[in-house]
Amino acid sequence: MRQRVRQLRNAVLRQFAATLAASSLVMMVSLGGASAQSGTPAPDQGKAAAQPADAAAKDAAQNQRRTDEFAEAAQVINGPAGNPECVWLGRRVVRLMWRDDLDTAFRHLDLYDRFGCPGGHIQAVFRCLTRFGGQIDPKVAETLDSRVHACWINPASQPQQAAAAASQPAAPTSGSAQPQPAASPSPAASPTPAPPK
Repeated sequence: MRQRVRQLRNAVLRQFAATLAASSLVMMVSLGGASAQSGTPAPDQGKAAAQPADAAAKDAAQNQRRTDEFAEAAQVINGPAGNPECVWLGRRVVRLMWRDDLDTAFRHLDLYDRFGCPGGHIQAVFRCLTRFGGQIDPKVAETLDSRVHACWINPASQPQQAAAAASQPAAPTSGSAQPQPAASPSPAASPTPAPPK
């Protein structure tokens, strides 16, 4: 009985060794054929090599732009809202709120508060962003990012179209239009009563 078990075990081991040797041989042949190809890269390989260089240049330009934006915010905004961590987290919160990702926005808002950043600035920036809603293209991320940054720097900014329309006086109309009534004055403060005698 022992001899049969040994023979069976040896047969299994021999089969495993043969399978392993055959698969190793196939693998070496396929790798050898791939390495024996010519040394000139195919056109696709040349493009792939150029893409990392372009990506590195884009990353460097984007990092420089971010650094410039943080420096601009620190110069323009007095107080903690101009700190780089507040600028980075705050703009992120506003973008997430704009995209209706409120759960993530609230998690970022907790971090924003933890750094001691002013919550009122987030409210003012989001209010500013809603004024520019028609000018933000949802398919182009840069329009949202640039508008969020502009509102972060100056939360009181107004859209140019509305500001231009408000600054131009109303043109005189023809005689068929009826004059608009004047705005009613605000009620005057009532006099204080005289002290009793």
